[in-house]
Amino acid sequence: MLLQTDASFSTLWEIGRRRYWRGGRGQHGRGSNRHGRRGEDLVIRVPVGTEVRRRAENGELALVGDLTEAGQTVVVARGGLGGWGNAHFATSTNQAPRIAQRGQKGEEARLVLDLKLLSDVGILGMPNAGKSTFLALISAAHPKIASYPFTTVEPVLGVVEMGYRTFVVAEIPGLIEGAHRGIGLGHDFLRHAERARVFVHLLDGTRPDPVQDMQMINGELAQFREDLAAKPQLVAVNKIDLPEVANRTAELRELLAATHIEPFFISAATGRGVGQLLERTAQELSALVEQAQPPPPLPVIRPRPRSGRFSVSVSNGVYSVSGEWLEAFAEMMPLEQEEGRAEFWRRLGRWGVVGALRRAGIQPGAKVRLGEAEVEWEG
Repeated sequence: MLLQTDASFSTLWEIGRRRYWRGGRGQHGRGSNRHGRRGEDLVIRVPVGTEVRRRAENGELALVGDLTEAGQTVVVARGGLGGWGNAHFATSTNQAPRIAQRGQKGEEARLVLDLKLLSDVGILGMPNAGKSTFLALISAAHPKIASYPFTTVEPVLGVVEMGYRTFVVAEIPGLIEGAHRGIGLGHDFLRHAERARVFVHLLDGTRPDPVQDMQMINGELAQFREDLAAKPQLVAVNKIDLPEVANRTAELRELLAATHIEPFFISAATGRGVGQLLERTAQELSALVEQAQPPPPLPVIRPRPRSGRFSVSVSNGVYSVSGEWLEAFAEMMPLEQEEGRAEFWRRLGRWGVVGALRRAGIQPGAKVRLGEAEVEWEG
C-alpha cells in the first residue's frame, strides 16, 4: 500500500471517511508451473503537505514520510510473499508432491496522517488583529471577515503576485496564551506555522500593549518548536487608519526599537503601507533562496535481504524460534497435512533449527512456535 501526493486534493476528509484500506489479493498459481498473478498495489491519494506517521503497538508514533511535493510516494505496508507451488517440493523420490505453500499475509499498519499547509509566508497575530483583512487585500483569498475575535477557525491560503514574483501566504488563526499546550485549538493552528519560511507579524495598534502581545505569541512559537521563533519575521502595526493608532505611532516605534525591531505601519483596511511591507517580504524570501543549501543526494534504497539468523528461547515449556525468514516459512506451510509437516521438519533440519532445538533440551510432545504457527515436536 502506498500514499501518493496529488495536487488536486486539498484535505484529508475523504480519506478519513474510511477506517480500513486493503490492497489487492494475489491469485493462485496455475498448471504448467505458472505463477499466480501478483496482487495490485493500493495507491491512496493525499494532499501535498501530508505528514505520515505509523503507530506502534505501544502507541508510539514513528515518522514514515513527509510528503511536500506533488507526485511523492511512500510505502506504508508491503504485501506478503507468494508461496511455493507443489513443483518446488518435488524430489527424485517424490515426483508429484501434494503440498503447496499458502501466500504470506501482507503487512498491517495503523497510520496517523497530519496535513500541514505549505506556504512561503505565515501571517501571525492576536485574534482580531486584521489578518483576514490583510490576506484578502494582498491576494484573491476570501477569508471570513468580521469585527470580533476568532472569526478564522482554520488556516486560509492566498497567492500574492508582484510582477513576475509570486508567493503563497497562509493566515494562521489567532493565537492566545497557552497555545503551545493546545489551548484554544493551539496545536491545530501552530502546526501550520511549521511550514512557513517567513512570518509577517501583525500587531493590533488598538491593543493596550501590542509589544507584549508580540512577545507572548513568539513565546508560544518557541515553546511549541524552538526553531519557529528563530525564523525571519517582519513586524507590522495595523489599523493606522484609526486616529487612536495614528496618534501613537511614535510611541510604538520607540517601544519596538527597544527590542531591535524596525516596524512597518499599515492599514489593511485602506492598503496604506502594505506595498512596502510586501516588497520587503519578497526580498526576505529571495534572500532565503540564495542562502539555501542544495538538497543532499537522495539515498539509494535497496531491499533488505531476509536474514537466515534465528534464535531459540524457552518459556513455560514452549520453544520459540525467532527469525524473520523462518517465521514466514512456517506460517505459509500446510502444517495441518502430514506431508506438509514432514517437509517442514526436513527443511528445518537442513537449516540447523532442529539441532538448535535439541541442544536446548527439547523433549517429545513439546510445543514449538514460529511466529503465529505452532507445531508439536515429534523427535
